[in-house]
Amino acid sequence: MRILFCCEFYAPSFGGVQKVIQEIAEHLVRKGHSATVATTKVKGRNFDELNGVRVKEFEVSGNLVCGLEGDIEHYKKFVVSEQFDAIVIKAAQQWTFDCLWPVLSQITCRKIHIPCGYSRLHEPAYQGYYQQMPDVLRQFDWLIFYATTYRDIDLAKSHGITNYSVIPNGASEFEFAEPPRFDFRKKYGIREGDFVFLTVGHPRFQKGQLEVTQAYERVKLSTPSVLILNDRPNPDRFSKSMTFPDKIRRFPRAFMNRHRYPLRDFRRALRNIRRQDGKEVLVTNLERQEVVSAFFSSDLFVFASHVEYSPLVLFESAAAGLPFLSVPVGNAGEIAAWTQGGEICPAECDERGNVRVEPKVLAQKMEDLASDTNHLRYLGEKGRVNWKDKYSWGKIAAAYERVLMGS
Repeated sequence: MRILFCCEFYAPSFGGVQKVIQEIAEHLVRKGHSATVATTKVKGRNFDELNGVRVKEFEVSGNLVCGLEGDIEHYKKFVVSEQFDAIVIKAAQQWTFDCLWPVLSQITCRKIHIPCGYSRLHEPAYQGYYQQMPDVLRQFDWLIFYATTYRDIDLAKSHGITNYSVIPNGASEFEFAEPPRFDFRKKYGIREGDFVFLTVGHPRFQKGQLEVTQAYERVKLSTPSVLILNDRPNPDRFSKSMTFPDKIRRFPRAFMNRHRYPLRDFRRALRNIRRQDGKEVLVTNLERQEVVSAFFSSDLFVFASHVEYSPLVLFESAAAGLPFLSVPVGNAGEIAAWTQGGEICPAECDERGNVRVEPKVLAQKMEDLASDTNHLRYLGEKGRVNWKDKYSWGKIAAAYERVLMGS
């Protein structure tokens, strides 16, 4: 099959949206299919093919609500006129999907859409956009959702749309089959007996680092501990990991300003942590291989993101045999049930679906889990077994292949 994937961002970044498409596309190429990705033109991309997947760039940006800009007609003509057997469009609310609304009826190949959560469904500015969505969805041959219950699949069900599958996210068997060879703890000066809390995610996208830090401030353990706060690698700005040698390893001011964090709250939490014996905070911007190593080298993954759909980091935590503690964001509760590799911390959800956890509640759950080594071992073992059995990208790609072929 000749397959076209359309997504706003694609490699070399490691955001969740592009990571899923990259994994599926590359697995399908290994199975003998042809895959092309239509994506945003980015500065510094020096290839038009990656691991057998052709990359076609377009200078287009925006969406129907904020406005579409760039060479829109070139993109539409490419999608309509090229002879693909199937097209997969990842995510609403962005140009690779929104540009095609007027020409969906002209696309004669099998059309598949992955709505990806509808993060702005409850925003007033998007009311008109989502009023049109059911009619747009009906023009697709098939839909793929990541969760059995969430705002995107619930909208489809409420309008009688039944041509869909639920296919979970996952983690790479190539990355997580075995722990990386280098010693993460040794490299970053973490003692073997220290209890390591890990959180991963770009602060700019409200991944909850502030709440995790404030919770860690309150945690009381009988053993020394370290909190690793990892930002997402940015290949355009960073060539090496960012580390800070002093005990607290403070957030640099530019980092805080860039991500609009409340500096006062962070400074207060860090000052309080500094006064406590046996606690450290490590702020990193790790390369991907080191992120994977951190999953294998930590004791508990903590996730307090404000908004998600189906967070990849929870599958990756399970793949590494690392127990996770997450707020009930996106379908985190479903992932905990599927993988049996983690637990959910109670948190409030506002009218727009944003989750906010009380640091003292999160701290108590962190403390309880960290103090129960037998339960942590059980969660880690169950998570890794279930990932191998059901949630590797190879097995998930096979499910995509069946949808693409209409079988």
